[in-house]
Amino acid sequence: MPLHPSPGRRAVLVGATALALTLTAGPAVRADTHHPTWAPAGSLVLVGGALDDDNTPVYREIVRRAGGPGARIGVLTAGSVPASRDPHADDPDRCANSACNGAYYAALFERYGAADAQWIPVDLDHVDNADSDAVVEQVDSMTGFFFGGGDQYRYVTTLLHGGPHTDSKVLAAVRAKLAGGAVVAGTSAGAQIASGPDMVTGGDSYPALRDGTTPGYFDDPTRLGHLPEGGFGFLRSGLLDTHTGAYGREGRAVRLAADTGHDRVYALQENSALVVDHPGTSRETMTVLGPNGVGVLDLRDARARVTPAGWNLTGTRYTHLSDGDRYDARRWSVRPAPAKRRLIPSGTAPVPTTTDVFHSADNPAGVPYAFLDTARALAAHRVRRTATATTFESGPRFTVTFARRPGSSAWTSDGTGAQTLIGLRVDITAG
Repeated sequence: MPLHPSPGRRAVLVGATALALTLTAGPAVRADTHHPTWAPAGSLVLVGGALDDDNTPVYREIVRRAGGPGARIGVLTAGSVPASRDPHADDPDRCANSACNGAYYAALFERYGAADAQWIPVDLDHVDNADSDAVVEQVDSMTGFFFGGGDQYRYVTTLLHGGPHTDSKVLAAVRAKLAGGAVVAGTSAGAQIASGPDMVTGGDSYPALRDGTTPGYFDDPTRLGHLPEGGFGFLRSGLLDTHTGAYGREGRAVRLAADTGHDRVYALQENSALVVDHPGTSRETMTVLGPNGVGVLDLRDARARVTPAGWNLTGTRYTHLSDGDRYDARRWSVRPAPAKRRLIPSGTAPVPTTTDVFHSADNPAGVPYAFLDTARALAAHRVRRTATATTFESGPRFTVTFARRPGSSAWTSDGTGAQTLIGLRVDITAG
């Protein structure tokens, strides 16, 4: 059966009207104003999208954290289109709606060892179910939850109450289960909705760097938008972005962070998970699972300024965590996986000159993960201390400069390649 849990590159997000925003410096970590004392004992498993059906480590980790053989997993797919908007709703081989995707994921979790997995019937066809006592009872019987992909705006409109941005009964029940020790997992929009304040709603990197950030949802999918009230607020120690390397979203991620006063972004990569223990507490720690890893963009020392040529951001630090690495959010520290050792740079081949560092959708010859690949090539080089890459678009053209600095390092499991990167400096300048 085909499944389409993730939004397309040019998916249209529609919703709130654009509002004017005066950009001011914000706190290092934005508080969740709706749940200021909430301190969950559970965990999160957040996937950057395109989660393969055969990603055994991630699926088994979710099942394990939900109780192993006794796991009961509730599947929420309100980010998908409802059956009423799916022309193939009656065709089990072609359907791609919320109910169809919910049943698909439920069967998948049972295949990976869960005792039971059920679709939680909340979507745009069943908005009233978000405040149904019967559905709350169903949620209360679960030991873990999985949010599928699609469009995070649909999660906002189905599980949160409009203007006040307060929890529906079903979301309040999921939040209570997380606080009590349950696992909450999600992929693509289902991971993005875990965001605290200033959740990204759309946008491509080049227009983001050129034009900046605006609150709201927009018909133009290239325009960088964000929701100031955020998503569900399950993870608040940094902004979240998904499909990061595959869609070249590092540029939009740092622009959103700089414009909204955040000093950290978790750049989730496809088919890989950021596993978060004790989210929102002083014991918040993270582990990475999967082949593509997770980036951490550190803006504590970054400085933004506007010149006649355009917007510039200097002093960002870039860390890339790969499979098995651990990260302490409170201490901003990395512990590479035990099988890795510090890389002694020995490469002599030229670092590739990248002319599409953010994988522009307008460049048919572009390749994904150009930002990460340039950083890794630099880290493995015996002599080079800096490398530059540029945007595909011009007017202005942005140059990204990567630099090895004191304190930066790379770690390897094979002795040659740089799998884990710690503390590379990244500057973005317009010219």
